[in-house]
Amino acid sequence: MSKKQKMSGAEAFVECLHKEHVEVIFGIPGGALLPIYDELYDSDIRHILVRHEQAAAHAADGYARATGRVGVCMATSGPGATNLVTGLANAYMDSVPIVAFTGQVPTSMIGNDAFQEANITGITLPITKHNYLVKDARTLPDIIKEALYIASTGRPGPVLVDLPKDVQTEEIEFEYPKNIKLRGYKPTSKGHPLQIKRAAKAIMEAERPIIYAGGGVVISGAHAELLALAETLMAPVTTTLLGIGTFPSVHPLSLGMVGMHGTKYANYAMTESDLIIAIGARFDDRVTGRLDGFAPNAKVIHIDIDPAEISKNVAAHIPIVGDAKNILKELIKELKRKPKSKWSEKIEKWKKEFPLEYDRKSKEIKPQYVVEQIYDLCPDAIIATEVGQNQMWAAQYFKFTKPRTFITSGGLGTMGYGFPAAIGAKVGCPDKTVIDIAGDGSFLMNSQELATAVINDIPVKVAILNNKFLGMVRQWQELFYDRRYSATRLDTSPDFPKLAEAYGALGIEVTKPGDVRSAIKEALASDKPVVIDFQITPEENVFPMVPAGAAINEIIDYGEKI
Repeated sequence: MSKKQKMSGAEAFVECLHKEHVEVIFGIPGGALLPIYDELYDSDIRHILVRHEQAAAHAADGYARATGRVGVCMATSGPGATNLVTGLANAYMDSVPIVAFTGQVPTSMIGNDAFQEANITGITLPITKHNYLVKDARTLPDIIKEALYIASTGRPGPVLVDLPKDVQTEEIEFEYPKNIKLRGYKPTSKGHPLQIKRAAKAIMEAERPIIYAGGGVVISGAHAELLALAETLMAPVTTTLLGIGTFPSVHPLSLGMVGMHGTKYANYAMTESDLIIAIGARFDDRVTGRLDGFAPNAKVIHIDIDPAEISKNVAAHIPIVGDAKNILKELIKELKRKPKSKWSEKIEKWKKEFPLEYDRKSKEIKPQYVVEQIYDLCPDAIIATEVGQNQMWAAQYFKFTKPRTFITSGGLGTMGYGFPAAIGAKVGCPDKTVIDIAGDGSFLMNSQELATAVINDIPVKVAILNNKFLGMVRQWQELFYDRRYSATRLDTSPDFPKLAEAYGALGIEVTKPGDVRSAIKEALASDKPVVIDFQITPEENVFPMVPAGAAINEIIDYGEKI
């Protein structure tokens, strides 16, 4: 192709995506995007037609988390664009690189309340890393290149590009930019050497250090460095929900997840530590509990690429801004190997004394048992989850050993996320088994995507932990509202296996513990999308649990009463 070639904005759009190696788009067409969809008809870019725009954003999100690449979604103007909002907010809260393209009414009609017009750049301003309204097709190549760059660099996040219909039909001389120059956007990647030396000194002096790893470790690909740091220091490692998989949960130094539904020993270790090495984590409220009771005797080393996160919730004594992988490499060079200590022995004792527990002799199906059996039969699967009890049981009982294998909605806590995210993850990683561990309430919110999975031959597996309740809300009603189950019963849920079969998927119902393993094996052996309906104990709760307003060492454990 010559340096400059005349083409329409829609042709330029497709050419730009080719230049950026975009292989797949999740979306739904509409009138304001017809020029682009007409060009996609002859393109080798794979377009996956979802059944709801929210699912397009979640699928792009799951694709991005599983692959590390930018996920792309698209929706038409007005309600199509506004239906992306929840997915964009979800990606923004969890620092996921997606780019959303939206159709818009012609530029001459903007602001006139035209049919299917919505000010989507205004609406999404608080929930995107950046957004654009393209007013001139000649700027389109620069904007698309910038959008994908901004989404994937520094602290990743969603970017939205709004495309008026006349911009798509306008003819331009196409020339793709070689470089990006963004004034004021220069993310810091290398940590300050003096701060790294200060951190090393504090670490070597600490007697009770703990490593607290978050989603930033996944994003930076710093899992090998995290493992090296822990083994050099013989320091225990606890993770946030989004940090799961960054450190092998089967490793002797692993404490699992910390916080509201974290392990008892992780919470005790965090509380009694004298030094917290926080890496790519933001000290959110689900981790810290009551702030005045959080690690009262600990100094804090806080490593994060986003300076706005440092000292936002918990004051950092030694802040280090930059990419976790780069910083950990330099930090390890400054450290000497530490021997096993009394601190290690104390934590080992806690781990033996306070294991995760549930009734293993029950004649009913226990959700924890289902998760354990999924792990036993498919330990290398990518696990997506919905939100609520199913999410916590997956986090607690599946032994994750690799990053980018746990796909879940952390900050926003979006019900309906897991199934479309699993579809996106499977598209990005076709050779991997992808399983959505779901609740009946969450799955219903985007169950229409069974059509997407079946028609596009995306054989994801869904394990519904069906308790016929909005389970986590019901748990709080049981514990704190005298079992007044207001608007949480789902007694009229559909027959999920029949629903699956109606879409052309395989449906399996399981009512006995003895049938759990065979059902999972049948699902794994199938080349179709599969929905397994596990009829679990209706009033099973997630434990351990830190009540709202309590310190993280004030824990309700299995079998205990408030």
